[in-house]
Amino acid sequence: MKDTFGRDIDYLRISLTDRCNLRCVYCMPEEGVEQRSHDEILSFEEIERVVRMSTKFGIRHLRFTGGEPLVRKGMTDLVRACQQIEGIEDVALTTNGILLPTFAEELKEAGLSRVNISLDTLDDEVYRTMTRCGNLDEALSGVEAALEAGFDPVKLNTVVIRSMDQDLAAFAALTKDRPLHVRFIEYMPLGSSCSTEIARWNADEVIPLPELIDSLTAACEAAGLGTPYPLEEADAQAPEGWGPARYWKLPDSQGTIGFITSVSDHFCDSCNRLRLTADGKLRLCLFSDQEIDLRDALRHGTNEDLEKLFAQALAQKPESHEFRTGTRREMVQVGG
Repeated sequence: MKDTFGRDIDYLRISLTDRCNLRCVYCMPEEGVEQRSHDEILSFEEIERVVRMSTKFGIRHLRFTGGEPLVRKGMTDLVRACQQIEGIEDVALTTNGILLPTFAEELKEAGLSRVNISLDTLDDEVYRTMTRCGNLDEALSGVEAALEAGFDPVKLNTVVIRSMDQDLAAFAALTKDRPLHVRFIEYMPLGSSCSTEIARWNADEVIPLPELIDSLTAACEAAGLGTPYPLEEADAQAPEGWGPARYWKLPDSQGTIGFITSVSDHFCDSCNRLRLTADGKLRLCLFSDQEIDLRDALRHGTNEDLEKLFAQALAQKPESHEFRTGTRREMVQVGG
């Protein structure tokens, strides 16, 4: 099915929880967010019902997010159930990696297709600063667990914030000898205040793509890694997925380097996704507070009521985020 702007909407991101075992500076306040009660959060049975219904509208790809989705008990069973639904082709996960050593193998056995791991620095001190409470070794153990379980591709999501002075060449080096795919993501203006005590969002904190490529190229050359070069959109070396990254590669490397430019050069004209929040709201754009409540229809309505709401979402999905700054919900509450 297409929306009113002719875009194929085939990808549903589903937040399983607004809870997380980290407190990343761009995602949530240090004190966390007001947690939803158990009754406010969709049950796994309700999520399965939404997924079954969504396939009638062309949804083919699912991604489970959070908060941190692996803190919710029973997620492996949800993966197994959803990947068996007729029409669903892939089920993926975005995680901070901390719990992957425990769950990677059983998730793979349950049918999980791919894993994205949020990892913003390879420096211990900067990691503690950006996550406020995290241990870098635990996150890196999650990366190892994903590779050992046989996930392919394994992507690393790195939010780039100018004042954090992250070592981009260190990430690029990870792609040389291992099938890891690093994606540098622009710092986005989401959340009620668009600021933290560490990295206040403003346009100066965003590193535009040309500058980022120049900086990365210089750092890679200085580190003896070679000069990164762009891949064509249909290049077989680019990792499979459903996102908007533009991929580059270092010479003789197993992995790739991607760039996601949500702010400086948005890709709204090819947006293919809707988002379901943990409390049952269908969110039409990451940068917008426009939401459609599915929870009430799930609990008190009919399948026809649910389908009408999904059709409404397709009809109302905006053409562009229009560079909006600030949202009522924090990133952790909408699933990224």
